[in-house]
Order: sequence, then structure tokens, then C-alpha cells
Amino acid sequence: MEVTFMQAKKLLSARNIAYTAVLLALVIVLQAFGGTIAIGAVQLNFTLIPIVLGAILFGPLMGAVLGFACGAVVLVQVIMGLSPFYTVIWTYSPVVTVFTCIVKTTAAGFFAGLAYRLIAKKSQYAAVFVAAGLVPVINTGLFILGCLCMGNAISVFQGDIGQGGMNIFVFIVVVLVTWNFFIEFAVNLLVAPAIHRIVAVAERAFGKKHKNNNSAEQA
Repeated sequence: MEVTFMQAKKLLSARNIAYTAVLLALVIVLQAFGGTIAIGAVQLNFTLIPIVLGAILFGPLMGAVLGFACGAVVLVQVIMGLSPFYTVIWTYSPVVTVFTCIVKTTAAGFFAGLAYRLIAKKSQYAAVFVAAGLVPVINTGLFILGCLCMGNAISVFQGDIGQGGMNIFVFIVVVLVTWNFFIEFAVNLLVAPAIHRIVAVAERAFGKKHKNNNSAEQA
């Protein structure tokens, strides 16, 4: 019981709440106003970066919370019909669309945090890269699965863009996913570990400054 209380106290510290608020704001602002670039039919999602950071810094639960926030914003964008693809999937497969939008990033954040905790016991450096790479892999994998479950909507969209004769799985992987995934994967591997390193350095500096201040006060 004492361990649980200490863990909760640590999670709810002012510093952690502040970091969480910043990451949550980044997820929402990036996804809603400037974290996406249109490549093909789907939006390239840069909000995966704060999801990775949240999972690394605070664990799987926070990764899931940030992923859920990202998915909720995407769902709102889908309902608003901000792209032709969004309009089609919401019109023809609303239930599967809701499930796909919410689950893919939520699961990505959760399992990235879990993987980081397990691997960091042996190598923190390797754990950062695995977590950073895992988020786009899970996000894309569940997106593909979701699209396969809304086959009618995908077929309609294929017809709308003149790709009606292509196999649906090939269409999803080649047209909807390919470059998006590789760019997201590269961005996460390059940027997320670098930002995590900056945070780690800042935390060490803060801890040293706090220790020096305490020593000065005692003197």
C-alpha cells in the first residue's frame, strides 16, 4: 500500500503534472493546427513524437492517455470531413472509423511505454529507440487493420480517385500507408530520442541546481 501511495505521489508531483500538461497541449495543438502534412490520401502525423516522449518519461498509462487525446482530435477531424478520405470512411463506416481513430494511437502509446520499461532495465539507450519506433509501427498496423475492416468505404474511395481495379490490401499499403509510415518512422527515430536526451540533461541540471540551493540554505 505504501508503494502504491508513493507511486501515485510521484506521478502527481507538480513537475510531472506540468510536463504532462505540456505534452498533452502539444498533442492537441500539433494534431489540430500544425502537426500534419498531407501526403497522399492520409495526413502525416507528427503528434506521435509527444506520445513517444510521454510513454518514455511517464510510462504506458501516460502514453495511452496522450494517444487517446491524439485519436480523439483525429476523430473530430474525420467527422468534420477535413479530407475526402475522412468524408468517405465516416459516411460508409462510422463505427469502425471511431474504433480505429481512438484505438490505434492509444495502443501505440501504451505499448511503447511498456516496451521502454522492460528494455530500459538492460539498456536505456536501446529502450528509447524501440519505443520511438514502436509507436508508428503499431499506429500504422492498426490503421491497416481498421481499413481492412471498412472494406466498403475503402472501395468507394478507390473508385473516387480512379484506383478501383487495385487489390484492396495493396491499395491500403501502397497508396494510403507507404510514404506516411516510413517518414513517421524516420522522424520518430531521429527526433524523439534527441528530445528525450534534452529532457534528461535538463532534469539533471535541475536536480543539481536544487541540490546546490538546499546546500546553500543549510549553510
